[in-house]
Amino acid sequence: MTKIAKVRAPYIKTELPGPNARRVLEKDERYISPSYTRSYPLVIKRGYGPVIEDVDGNLFLDFNAGVAVLATGHAHPEIVEAISKQAAEFVHISSTDYYYEQLTDLAKKLGELTPGDFAKRVHFGNSGAEALEAALKVAMYATRRPKFIAFFNSFHGRTLGALSLTSSRSAQRRGFGRQAVDVTHIPYATCKRCAYGKQPDSCNVECVSVIEDRLFKTTVPHEEVAGIVVEPVQGEGGYVVPPAKFLQALRAVCDKYGILLIFDEVQSGVGRTGRMFACEHFGVVPDVICLAKALGGGLPLSATVARAELMQWHRGAHASTFGGNPVAIAAAMKTIEILENGVMENAVRMGERLLTGLRQIADRHADVVFDVRGLGLMVGIEFVTDRVTNTPDVALRDQIEVEAFHRGLILQGAGESTIRFSPPLIVDEYDVDTALEIFDRSIEAAKAAVRAGKTA
Repeated sequence: MTKIAKVRAPYIKTELPGPNARRVLEKDERYISPSYTRSYPLVIKRGYGPVIEDVDGNLFLDFNAGVAVLATGHAHPEIVEAISKQAAEFVHISSTDYYYEQLTDLAKKLGELTPGDFAKRVHFGNSGAEALEAALKVAMYATRRPKFIAFFNSFHGRTLGALSLTSSRSAQRRGFGRQAVDVTHIPYATCKRCAYGKQPDSCNVECVSVIEDRLFKTTVPHEEVAGIVVEPVQGEGGYVVPPAKFLQALRAVCDKYGILLIFDEVQSGVGRTGRMFACEHFGVVPDVICLAKALGGGLPLSATVARAELMQWHRGAHASTFGGNPVAIAAAMKTIEILENGVMENAVRMGERLLTGLRQIADRHADVVFDVRGLGLMVGIEFVTDRVTNTPDVALRDQIEVEAFHRGLILQGAGESTIRFSPPLIVDEYDVDTALEIFDRSIEAAKAAVRAGKTA
């Protein structure tokens, strides 16, 4: 594992946003689509490791990593070198129409890495949404069935097919009419907020048995279901870790009725949870797995990996001009190599340190913290208005993000009132401890601001 020169953060030397940042924000307001979601005015100039420098010279500790994309941190020297070397040879040729060895090398590697001792084929795209679109088409083509089952609070993308699966926020669907794909949603295995009112000792995996006991008997004939699409760890829904029996029961239902089990590991995959894929924690093998985010080492790249017998569609059935771009593949191959040489082990160690620290913070703020959960460096902490009703506290969560930003820590929300921690997997003890200290102070400041009615 290459040692990355450390620049310690945070260091805030101007008001936020600073003068240069304000200039960029004014231009952004004029020219950029208003559909983008921004929580606070971070304007990046450069990054190195887990540190971001903004356009005014302020240094921030990055515990979001571009929404779990930068597994090896900003500007990892080996990835920069791999990108530069490939760019000097050829940048693009289109895998849809021509051949190049890099494409087959990564496909072979993903076939070896992904769970399942069977032959696989790979379709490359550019984003998580594209990976899900390909999975939908694979499932419909292979099964000749039109329907899917997915879960509430899931996020699978915003293109129209993927949007049919997505159910994390109504704003993502508002204004776009009916679903493009026939999808029925049911509650996810969010055990601390069980939709069926069960406790762990009384749970019979009702979040899966409802499929057979109700859906198949009423509105969704099982012979019309092509696939069940699920995140092994729910990402945008709040970094929710389900019990193993949830995914195991889904596998059993799929096997019984000839339905494909499709795992969306766009956010949880490629080392994020301390294993290459989150589903490895649960011992469940999917028929199709969707990857993106960290796969490309910061460049746009996605992959839909399926059983070889499923991906037998005709020439021209699906393709992508830019999917499998050779420069992105070079970054991906180097990212995987780095992860396999000590970084995932670091994610386990630092994840345990982060979880321990957040649980101690939760004890100090027991009046507003509902839950701390996670695997590896995919960790969430959920906030509520009080511990009697456990009502999600969106205002407090949002204010904590802002307070952390002003103290030099980059975080992002997830779910209704959760803050996610998804730092680069190369963070060390100093980074984790610093983030925890800032986060603790940010909670105190946010609680005071909410009480005083002075939220951002």
